[in-house]
Amino acid sequence: MNVLIVYAHPEPQSLNGSLRDFSVQRLEAAGHEVQVSDLYAMQWKATLDANDSTAQPGDRFNPSLDSQQAFAQGLQSKDIELEQEKLLWADTVILQFPLWWFSMPAILKGWVERVYAYGFAYGVGEHSDVRWGDRYGEGTLAGKRAMLIVTTGGWESHYAQRGINGPIDDILFPIQHGILHYPGFEVLPPFVLYRTGRVDEARFAEACNALGQRLDELEQTSPIPFRRQNAGEYEIPALTLKPDIAPGCKGFSAHIE
Repeated sequence: MNVLIVYAHPEPQSLNGSLRDFSVQRLEAAGHEVQVSDLYAMQWKATLDANDSTAQPGDRFNPSLDSQQAFAQGLQSKDIELEQEKLLWADTVILQFPLWWFSMPAILKGWVERVYAYGFAYGVGEHSDVRWGDRYGEGTLAGKRAMLIVTTGGWESHYAQRGINGPIDDILFPIQHGILHYPGFEVLPPFVLYRTGRVDEARFAEACNALGQRLDELEQTSPIPFRRQNAGEYEIPALTLKPDIAPGCKGFSAHIE
């Protein structure tokens, strides 16, 4: 299996750096091919702008239309092309990052914004009154798997159903459903390590044991059962759930079977 790890932490000697090294070693020992996009080490440009295309700049930068033109005409900057090639190569993609202010670090968000070009990750497929594109379970990255490895300083109870920070599944929903499921990935349950400031050698060994089991089972783990947009459960083009689907259920949970 080909595994791409997109890694976002600025310190190689951090807990995240140690977990990344462990993941690479574990996966390679199991016979998998692994590539790592270490965004800070790569000095990844996080801002989406007119320089993402080698075309002659127009009078006004349009993020979507300029992205569409650059992708369709082979005019994307080389760093974007290389990351897209990695995504197409991979059978499984792992996004690894610390939870900073309830989301991913800006450099990783910038990777998504630039690499997920119009025509590559969105704007794909027929858009009509009966079908609204190939997305949410379909699209360029359909048939591939994805998983998050997330660290956070908060206690697990802080992210429980009644925890002050809100449920971790709700916090990660925009990433898992919006960034991963949208272009087609089957999304595996995340691996989350809490209270990172209290990780000693014993806890690190426990974390590696748990993470190792998750990595060993990447191909067998059941994905989060997100609903598929074009499977008949949503009204098109309104893209709201039909009345007989999960009646009375609202919010994020309504979009999980």
